[in-house]
Amino acid sequence: MRIAFHGADRGVTGSCHLVEFGGKRILVDCGLFQGGRELEEENAGDFGFDAASIDLVLLTHAHLDHCGRLPLLTKRKFHGEIIATPATRDLARLVLLDAAHLQKEEAERRGRRTARRGRGDQSPSPLYGEMDAFDALARFGRDATYGVPIELAPGLRATFVDAGHILGSASIVLEAQESERRLCVVFSGDVGNAGRPLLRAPVTPPPPVDAVIMETTYGDRAHKPIAPSVEELYAAVTQTFERGGNVLIPTFALERAQEILYFLRQGVEQRRLPHSMQVFLDSPMAISATEIYRRHLDAFSPETAHLLTAGTDPFAVPGLHVTRDVAESEAIDAITSGAIIMAGSGMATGGRIRRHFQRNLWRSECAVVFVGYAAAGTLARQIIDGAKHVRLFGDDVRVQASIHTINGFSAHADQAELLAWRERMQPARTILVHGDEQVMRTFAGRLPGARVDMPGPGDAVEL
Repeated sequence: MRIAFHGADRGVTGSCHLVEFGGKRILVDCGLFQGGRELEEENAGDFGFDAASIDLVLLTHAHLDHCGRLPLLTKRKFHGEIIATPATRDLARLVLLDAAHLQKEEAERRGRRTARRGRGDQSPSPLYGEMDAFDALARFGRDATYGVPIELAPGLRATFVDAGHILGSASIVLEAQESERRLCVVFSGDVGNAGRPLLRAPVTPPPPVDAVIMETTYGDRAHKPIAPSVEELYAAVTQTFERGGNVLIPTFALERAQEILYFLRQGVEQRRLPHSMQVFLDSPMAISATEIYRRHLDAFSPETAHLLTAGTDPFAVPGLHVTRDVAESEAIDAITSGAIIMAGSGMATGGRIRRHFQRNLWRSECAVVFVGYAAAGTLARQIIDGAKHVRLFGDDVRVQASIHTINGFSAHADQAELLAWRERMQPARTILVHGDEQVMRTFAGRLPGARVDMPGPGDAVEL
């Protein structure tokens, strides 16, 4: 078996791994690179393989950095099958169509900017369009059920196990058999943070495992426990309301939005937060994702599943407003205090949160609460790192709002959880991906005596 690495190699976005075995060419994920302009250009570049030669895609979950280049794959003549869990399929539809729409808007915006500069013949094209996204969605075939093997080819099968990261997320166990020889390889996908209220804990595939290809997003640190993280959220909201300001929460549409709604509802029920507060879920994508979450009762933790079956909506915060329309979103600007505004994107690279920043970031009575990962080069990372001014819609905006970074809400396992997850499999070989290079080196240092690889872009290993 040969595995080549074409994304998330000494970086945290663009997951894409090519497996070759028995004449089959199989991708595990095909994600979008996210961050600065350099990564945007990398998205449009060559995959490092012929898209038309790919037979199958095994999709671990529906985050954009794992599925976001599937439409480009089909645009470049991929005609194979995509296999994922039912929840991942539903969320991927939402994510890919939204990505196509945003790329079209960004291309049009850059085109107008180019025209104003007198270079009308250099208008950019979007990476892919909505029809490309629909073509990719049409390639989804068999549904994966946790724990049930799927035959991919003679002597090769895949088993999806619950990764506990977002709804429908999976780690994938590949088992190859040739004559009397058996090879077991595990792709972690993104491993979830155990003890979350919504989803079950990650499942660890049983040994023996010959090799594990595992993420290391937070391989150098420990997360704050969830209970004090919730307390910190409540304190940030309470203090901001006392100052007469609004709370802005840049929110990832999948998992983070639903989890924050869960804790806000709980805070009101426990009288930790005012019943009169207004909460705006100002993200059409997060609104739709929440509806999809409600349809997959089997994917929830037993506690949350019990709430739903008992008739309690875990996401129904008193005073919740869902704002799909642009006009509804713009009307929020009139509210100067007592509101929690949840909007995408989570890294503030686009979406409605940027307009809310423009209206509130300069106000010292307001607060921004970051509850997710912020990659280098993103607006979120600039603010977290202490920027005094940021550029928004051509304006120089002063950062005077209180800035809170609460990492206990992470949907990723931390170092201790990743080490424990790996140790239970006892792999003969560990291949680190989906992490910054220094983070990988720190994590590798916690594996004395183990055979560890850290492939770069385009590198390959033979198993």
